[in-house]
Amino acid sequence: MDVLIFKTSVANVQQVNRVNYLLSGMADIKQYNFDLEDCDNILRVVSKGIEPQTINHMLAIAGFTCEELPY
Repeated sequence: MDVLIFKTSVANVQQVNRVNYLLSGMADIKQYNFDLEDCDNILRVVSKGIEPQTINHMLAIAGFTCEELPY
């Protein structure tokens, strides 16, 4: 399993809900969560073989930005 960590522009629970339907529909994502308490609004994704660009694209579809952070 891979763990990907992103800084995002998702800032509140309503925005998380807008992204949930995209991420939860991806079979290769085993788990994900947002840490909105962190100043970077962190998104952590546990997956099997998903490229960071895929997550970037999914969040862009919902109108948000994200940037992969080193882990």
